[in-house]
Amino acid sequence: MDLVIRDAEVVDGSGGPSYRADVAIDRGRIAAVVQEGAAAGCQRPTGRRVLDAEGLALSPGFIDMHAHSDLALLRDPDHSAKAAQGVTLEVLGQDGLSYAPVDDRTLAEVRRAITGWNGDGSDLDLDWRTVGEYLDRLDRGIAVNAAYLVPQGTVRMYAMGWEDRPATPAELDRMRQLVAEGLEQGAVGMSSGLTYTPGMYAPDAELTELCRVVARYGGYYCPHHRSYGAGALRAYEEMVALTREAGCALHLAHATMNFGVNKGRAPELLALLDRALDDGSDISLDTYPYTPGCTTLLALLPSWAQEGGPEAVLARLADAGTAERIRYDLEVTGSDGCHGVPVEWDTIEISGVTEPGLGGYVGRRVDGWDTARRLLTADRLGTTILQHVGHEENVRAIMRHRVHTGGSDGILQGAKPHPRAYGTFPEYLGRYVRELGVLTLEECVAHLTARPAARLRLPDRGRVKEGYVADLVLFDPATVAAGSTYANPRALPVGIPHVLIDGRFVVEDGRRTDVLAGRAIRRTPVA
Repeated sequence: MDLVIRDAEVVDGSGGPSYRADVAIDRGRIAAVVQEGAAAGCQRPTGRRVLDAEGLALSPGFIDMHAHSDLALLRDPDHSAKAAQGVTLEVLGQDGLSYAPVDDRTLAEVRRAITGWNGDGSDLDLDWRTVGEYLDRLDRGIAVNAAYLVPQGTVRMYAMGWEDRPATPAELDRMRQLVAEGLEQGAVGMSSGLTYTPGMYAPDAELTELCRVVARYGGYYCPHHRSYGAGALRAYEEMVALTREAGCALHLAHATMNFGVNKGRAPELLALLDRALDDGSDISLDTYPYTPGCTTLLALLPSWAQEGGPEAVLARLADAGTAERIRYDLEVTGSDGCHGVPVEWDTIEISGVTEPGLGGYVGRRVDGWDTARRLLTADRLGTTILQHVGHEENVRAIMRHRVHTGGSDGILQGAKPHPRAYGTFPEYLGRYVRELGVLTLEECVAHLTARPAARLRLPDRGRVKEGYVADLVLFDPATVAAGSTYANPRALPVGIPHVLIDGRFVVEDGRRTDVLAGRAIRRTPVA
């Protein structure tokens, strides 16, 4: 064997009790799992290398179901933000906005629109245009594996620009074609950002038609739905009904219940989902184990103010009368970009800027519309924020649910990013398993491994099992913890000494190696 991991406490991803075993790896796959006390005469496996795992848990690699590493994986070969957490697969193309499929115009526009998420890309050669070409670029070698969702907002931008109107029949046909091509080329589903323009301009009928295409290819729909604040339950109901009509699997992105109107209301959401599941709907969800959210300052603006794209937004901000209308929607009416809730400026913390001269704002709370408007203009809409609007009791209730998976929603840009980008998975294991006992270790590992692998329809990942790909994590259950904090958000976790992808060490003895074992993980064709 290439490698034998000796005397590990195997938490195999099934949710069943852990057990002590030797695990042998050969040619990138798990070749043998020999439990302690196996039948007499069964020899312990031997290998060219033997790793003593006494005191360590061995689990499948963690799958980040909601990642914003679309350019970071290309920009930063080290990518310890995820590799050091034990993440071996990220799902990209989230919230309806990413970089394929595009033409030259659309690429320029989407780069501007999500500079706050990924940087503007000027440091990279963005030489792809199709989903397949983007996946091929990932295949040249990246730190961790990556799957991709066709971004519905980008597709709409490509087909019809930034207009707030229903698609014509020809435009809808073009969108169907783009989604189908992306799935044929390897995407695992489609995402939406229904509080982000231009994706939010799509009516339910349009989304349903696109979801029919996704269903035909065996993919899933992953919406950031229309509200996580006022009307959150209606927004969840809308997605359940829409995907049921389309016959499409549903995965709810960062399924939180935020803002004061939703304090303590997680049980209502879970009851809604249980009814749908019991009726036969195919539903899953992901969450991160923190209360604040993270987005761009631009995203809070009402949708009417964002029609036409970034340059149109800047023109509106420059006009005093229009800027006052925006302020009124934000502070009095409740902007649809801010989930229908009047913005509470003292909950908004600046986490990053793109213009170096504005660095003094990072870490400060926004003190009102005048400051927000000045920042949006001076930073060319690139400002990122933390939004301190979550509720701990909701976070804990949702993570216990039977279809829950883990997703960091990690934005890696900015001087002070959300600590979830570097800490989500050890935070689950350290705080919510060891310290609080919200989940058992076996339950939590299943949430972070086998369950997301099943959603992605990966037949040989997500378990410590013979024949499976050797994407594995070794961690110390007694010490594993997130190092990242709000004050020091880029600190790496502790208690995760080894991470393997395809049987190769990407983290060894707590240090990132130079191995680039990650590749694009393409959709499994429907049988």
